[in-house]
Amino acid sequence: MAEQSVPKDLAGKPSPVRLRDALRKARIEAADRTGVVVDLRDAEVARLEILHEALDSLFSEIPPGVDLFDRGISQGDTPRLWIDAVAHIAMGRDKRIYRFTQDTRFGRIVIAESHDIPVMVDAVTDYIARRLIEREHAMVVTPAPATAPTPVSAAAVAATAPAKGRSAVWTFAFGFAAGLAALFGFALVMALRGI
Repeated sequence: MAEQSVPKDLAGKPSPVRLRDALRKARIEAADRTGVVVDLRDAEVARLEILHEALDSLFSEIPPGVDLFDRGISQGDTPRLWIDAVAHIAMGRDKRIYRFTQDTRFGRIVIAESHDIPVMVDAVTDYIARRLIEREHAMVVTPAPATAPTPVSAAAVAATAPAKGRSAVWTFAFGFAAGLAALFGFALVMALRGI
């Protein structure tokens, strides 16, 4: 550590360090650290912009009318290149590795990590292909099986209706009886504890 020099007054006694001087020094140090952080963030954004440009040809191949993907770079504490609403690419801790992640209901998963742009372009290409297939499957309506309706007589309908009603009554009665038994058992246990 560097030794701090203490200003001395005319009599040779150390004079107190002024708060204003200490604040000025602290502000200068903070500005230097902030400048380094801003430079690192600018470097991250520049690397993400290079990858963004490398993905231009891939995104030009996406069929028109497919609005699943909304690519763009978000500026913030952690700059990110968004592929869609749930997947993005950010720089790793060493600020040189690309990390392609996807948010799922079980948490964030890492799809790919690499220093190389072609590897990341391949990973994004595979991801987009899977998402397009998922979209196709979601948009396909499976027709109901074409079977002829079986005729049901009025007597069959009348016979099943009371049976369903009776089972509901029995279910209720059983639940009511079980609840009374549990309440009685609880009261008995509490009475015995009081003895």
